[in-house]
Amino acid sequence: MNKFIYPGSFDPVTNGHLDIIERASKICDKLTVAVLINQSKNPLFSIEERVSLLKKVVKGSTNIEIECFSGLLVDFVKEKNANVIIKGLRAVSDFEYELQMALLNKNQAPDIETLFMMSSINYSFLSSSMVKELARHGGNISGLVPECIEKEIIDKFKLK
Repeated sequence: MNKFIYPGSFDPVTNGHLDIIERASKICDKLTVAVLINQSKNPLFSIEERVSLLKKVVKGSTNIEIECFSGLLVDFVKEKNANVIIKGLRAVSDFEYELQMALLNKNQAPDIETLFMMSSINYSFLSSSMVKELARHGGNISGLVPECIEKEIIDKFKLK
């Protein structure tokens, strides 16, 4: 069984993330979207909220699960008995960083492969940071995030 892990902070999940999730889920038996608990970041959404948003976005998918993790990614991948890490790339600048991480992961866990997936051209500019900045200032985020969570993102800034 091919088990893939797609890690990220997903703060919030965007249509770019969803594009990678949908495409990756078609080439594996099971895809775990792994939401990183990163103590050094100050996320807009709590880990519970990010997991909940992702579950809402992938509702109805039969081979996708959402989990959170902390610590080393390779340890989580081993724990899940997965064999591939999926990484989405938007631009050359993403590749430089992700290549270094893939090589480090390979050093730590030689049996785990990293598969790079280019973002669809429609989302090659998109990041969670950009979505948050737009939403913070009342910009239009429709088409950038899954429609089913758009209101929750906008409402998050109304509470601040």
